[in-house]
Amino acid sequence: MMALVVRRLIRASPERVFDAWTRPEELRKWWGPHAVICTAAEVDLRVGGRYRLANQFPDGKVLWISGEYEIVERPVRLAYTWLVESRGGEPERVAVSFEACDAGTLVVVSHERIPDQATRERHEQGWIGCLDGLGRLFGSGT
Repeated sequence: MMALVVRRLIRASPERVFDAWTRPEELRKWWGPHAVICTAAEVDLRVGGRYRLANQFPDGKVLWISGEYEIVERPVRLAYTWLVESRGGEPERVAVSFEACDAGTLVVVSHERIPDQATRERHEQGWIGCLDGLGRLFGSGT
């Protein structure tokens, strides 16, 4: 199994960034790798609650990602399982920390239990794209 860590400074408070990460109406504004649109977001934000996100690619294909929240500590930390529904298999795990700093919030995404190098590379590009979108939402650029 493999892991990766991606970091980004977002120019907003941890509370605002956490809310953008966990509210469906906010997620749809920024979630997704480059050229991917989040067409649906369902969030039951509690330990044991589930989420489901629809990623629509430029060719029209929709990929659903879903999982269950393991840790919900607003505004500092989230952890949840991660499963691409069409691929099945064992769930991966994502942990996100929102660390207050002078310039805003340092977002640290740790993605674990990745089965192979090719999947790790896709996830890394996906997270970079997601964090770019989150930065744009708050005027932080890329």
